[in-house]
Amino acid sequence: MIEARGLRKRFGAGEVLRGVDLSIARGRVTAIVGPNGAGKTTFIKSVLGLARPDSGTLTFDGAKIGDDHAYRARIGYMPQLARFPEHMTGAELIHLLRNLRGGASVNEELVAEFGIEGELRKQLRVLSGGTRQKVNAIAAFLFSPELYVLDEPTAGLDPVSSGILKARIRRERANGRTVLLTSHIMSEVEELTDDVIYLTDGVVRYSGALDHLKTAMGETNLERAIARLMLREAAA
Repeated sequence: MIEARGLRKRFGAGEVLRGVDLSIARGRVTAIVGPNGAGKTTFIKSVLGLARPDSGTLTFDGAKIGDDHAYRARIGYMPQLARFPEHMTGAELIHLLRNLRGGASVNEELVAEFGIEGELRKQLRVLSGGTRQKVNAIAAFLFSPELYVLDEPTAGLDPVSSGILKARIRRERANGRTVLLTSHIMSEVEELTDDVIYLTDGVVRYSGALDHLKTAMGETNLERAIARLMLREAAA
């Protein structure tokens, strides 16, 4: 679904992406992991058309990203820290999004699953961080897009709400949707994902099936496999 070849991006004197090559397969959950400053956010912003690579190619279903922004309607984006119009209520935000998308089919299942119908009648500025994150998730999943881009999706959620969101991610994968996510919680990545991309210093160090990475590193869980990979790279 997404292909990156030789992707490079520089901000000032620092090169954030240094020849990134990777593929994100349709109908699977792929996690991008790596330390802070690895280039994860820059890559996601490039997929969303919010950052333009300096060189290389990035395609969505074979069409080069940047030539036409219409593909964005096929993406549901959940940023780590959503910035909402503070004076609006959650219900008004959902209504606004529905109007912006015209006749697009709407799925508000998460509203009932999170049990926040009453909270949606309040202005967004007075909501707790966890409730704002639930609104963030509702907005991302509202139109049942082909691709979900989820940046630290469970950050700030209580265990019950986190479980609800992870169950929704699994259902979307079962329905043939594609999910690209980032998370610093390796147990969460292992629980949800099919494929892992390990990115550090703007370079892809591993891209492939999660189970294959664990086998290759001789480990039984992802956290230890990533740690062993990091040690191997440091020693190289």
